[in-house]
Amino acid sequence: MQPSQKILMIVTSRDYSDKVHKIGLWMEEFAVPYLIFRAAGYGVAVASPLGGVTPIDPNSIKGGVPAEWSAAAKVLQSTVKLSQVDYTQYAAVVVPGGHGLLFDLAGDPLLANILNYFDSHNYIIAAVCHGPAGLISATTTDGKPLVAGRRMTGFTNEEERIGGGDKMVPFALETKLRELGADFVSTNPWGDYVVVDGNLITGQNPQSSDSFAKAILEALSRGTVI
Repeated sequence: MQPSQKILMIVTSRDYSDKVHKIGLWMEEFAVPYLIFRAAGYGVAVASPLGGVTPIDPNSIKGGVPAEWSAAAKVLQSTVKLSQVDYTQYAAVVVPGGHGLLFDLAGDPLLANILNYFDSHNYIIAAVCHGPAGLISATTTDGKPLVAGRRMTGFTNEEERIGGGDKMVPFALETKLRELGADFVSTNPWGDYVVVDGNLITGQNPQSSDSFAKAILEALSRGTVI
């Protein structure tokens, strides 16, 4: 494995949608891929807009953090500030979900620049569940929305409604992606579903976390490295 085969995971810093609803990162969508990447021998850096401790959505760890996720949870105690990351040193950028990123990463200009760089070099861009919200401000080198014309998935409007998040989120992810020209596809609510379109890999929901991570490893094994 070449030293350049490192993965950058970018997570939210946002802990509340308002003064009432506690949100953050959805733990499964981070922990499962992180542990799969590390087990495969990849170096993984974890960054967030503010750096430091990453807020975890309490609904994603009811009963506490599972013991098998403890190593991943430890990393979230000291994330790197996104502005301090040399993103040119990574072969893939991965954006896990959780409602938090709808309030910070969805409009983050630095993340948009990072994604533009990865796309222009045909490096892997991957996002799961609400993670594709991080892609909505990104553009291609010719100024078009990064997601325009791309076959992809993400947390659906139906899943948002069933989960009760539709009254809390600033926008509906599926609707936003369609408005930007994405070819949005999905399976039944809570079904394991991953879509690969060139260098773009997306997963529909938390249940897709394992398949999502393995799709990224498969893409990396085909030589998509810097």
